[in-house]
Amino acid sequence: MLNDAGWQDAKINAHLQNKWFIPEFIDLAVKNIAHNFLQKDLLEQWAKKYELKDSEDPKTIGIIMAGNIPLVGFHDLLAVFLSGHKAMIKTSSKDDILIKHLANKIVENDKEAAAFIRFEEMLKGCNAYIATGSNSSSRYFEYYFGKYPHIIRKNKTSTAVLTGSETTDDLEKLADDIYQFFGLGCRNVTKIYIPENYDFIPLLETFKKYNYLADHHKYKNNYDYNLALHILNHKYYMTNGSIILVQDTPVFSPISQLNYEFYTDINGLKATLKVNPDLQCIVGRDFIPFGQAQCPALDDFADKVNTMEFLNRL
Repeated sequence: MLNDAGWQDAKINAHLQNKWFIPEFIDLAVKNIAHNFLQKDLLEQWAKKYELKDSEDPKTIGIIMAGNIPLVGFHDLLAVFLSGHKAMIKTSSKDDILIKHLANKIVENDKEAAAFIRFEEMLKGCNAYIATGSNSSSRYFEYYFGKYPHIIRKNKTSTAVLTGSETTDDLEKLADDIYQFFGLGCRNVTKIYIPENYDFIPLLETFKKYNYLADHHKYKNNYDYNLALHILNHKYYMTNGSIILVQDTPVFSPISQLNYEFYTDINGLKATLKVNPDLQCIVGRDFIPFGQAQCPALDDFADKVNTMEFLNRL
């Protein structure tokens, strides 16, 4: 499909629609879906685990998709489709070209699938809802969908725990976790925890592999804005030209900025992070391996809410 003319047109149009969707990151999203989701053995194991079978009474599931990174809503579509239910989808205005193209490919390969996937501007008459958005939009979702079975997702982000013994290869992979998709995904690392007296120079040097992203006008605008704020506020920062390191408490950080915090008790830190409701992933030696944050498996559910169990209970 990657060499298909229709797919190439979809990529171009998606980028024209949303400048954050550069071809490199669209290809990365598709590669992750193909390798981690759409493998026959993986899907068979998934179906077996949840005892999936043809539903005698398929429900209509309203899916409100996000648009922060390319094809971020595909996992929800896949889960609903495999569970035997019908997906009624409202796409994000930032990502409605790619997901519709893939859905059309599914229907091309199986005409009966047309009855199970459709796109609508208004989601009415659904039996259940899966809505992904921000902390702000989640309040509206609760108001409209609260009386129905639902999954409503809020803002999430990811962090990394470093020991200071990381190799250059580890740091290069950590750069992937931070920079890929411009840091816009919930699985992007937006804060690192480091031991006292940590040497930042190897990290900043290694992260230069992504310095070319600073040529992207939207990313550059964010970088310049955040840098100016720190300069005007006389706040200490470090930079390599493409990312700004700032010592700050929040796990969320603006685009182009990476927060850091020192720790003295790594075991206490791990215990605290594991119960932090704002975190989707924790990257590090005892957590998700470096470089794997953007490679979720089928059972790596957003907000850690098991979509398949939710669908099976309907």
